[in-house]
Amino acid sequence: MFNIGDITIKNRVILAPMAGISNSAFRLTVKEFGAGVVCAEMISDNGIVTRNAKTMNMLYIDEQEKPMSLQIFGSNPETLVEAAKFVDQNTTADIIDINMGCPAPKITKNMAGSRWLLQPEKIYEMVSAVVKEVNKPVTVKMRTGWDDSTIYAVENAQALEEAGAAAVALHGRTREQHYEGLANWDIIRQVKESVSIPVIGNGDITTPQIAKQRLDETGVDAVMIGRAALGDPWMIYRTVHYLETGELLDEPRPREKIDVCLLHMERLIRLKGEKVAVLEMRKHAAWYLKGLDGNGKVRKLINETNTKEGMLELLYDYADQVEASMAMS
Repeated sequence: MFNIGDITIKNRVILAPMAGISNSAFRLTVKEFGAGVVCAEMISDNGIVTRNAKTMNMLYIDEQEKPMSLQIFGSNPETLVEAAKFVDQNTTADIIDINMGCPAPKITKNMAGSRWLLQPEKIYEMVSAVVKEVNKPVTVKMRTGWDDSTIYAVENAQALEEAGAAAVALHGRTREQHYEGLANWDIIRQVKESVSIPVIGNGDITTPQIAKQRLDETGVDAVMIGRAALGDPWMIYRTVHYLETGELLDEPRPREKIDVCLLHMERLIRLKGEKVAVLEMRKHAAWYLKGLDGNGKVRKLINETNTKEGMLELLYDYADQVEASMAMS
């Protein structure tokens, strides 16, 4: 248990914000598996300021997700502050997070995301401007640096602490790495040693055992899990349980995976309508099926499915086949 500002976080496992993935349906599903905090996908400050319809829909929060963090990004202090004020006053988010880590060229060329990592003084200006105008705790998610020659993680973390940030989440890769290579947890440890606010470590947490190892080695307050939770919210549950008891729980059975996949789909349909939701669930279904025997054929069929009923029939038939095969072996 630790605090981000005045928000109490019940455990040390946090769901990362992932663009195009971390909508309310996904967050709620993972939250039910025990995440201490769930984080929304990054949302454009300009979209909020101009009240863009698609952006406004992204601000939807289910009360059962809480505590949750809503992440905004932008390049202009004025619009970022205005967007943060709107989130502060008009949503039930518990925490406002500023994205300073996104490596996507379409974000960085507009001087947003990880572009901020090159200028600690700009980070101070940006974060302090937001902190002064909102009541909710403000946090920052960032990377170690822009590239190997510009690793300013310690300076940047100190700047945002001085600016009044309540916590920092650090992905142990540079912008140049994107999602390749290994995360550098030594730099995460250095950041933890250099600031007094909570530090959340992110990068390559793929098993409960690695989560515990990273917590023990670096002293960070929590670990943030992203890609390892795709199609596998049990990773969150198993990690929380392992950290609290030392017991390593079994992986879920195929039928369990399919049941949760279809619950996720139902929530996504309520959020976005059947047509959009089923198309979006194709990638999620592939993640839920990862590691199960003979999933190649059913994944191909999923990518040709356009209806809820079609998805239900395909996945339940497949689950029955896999369970029957397991019973015979």
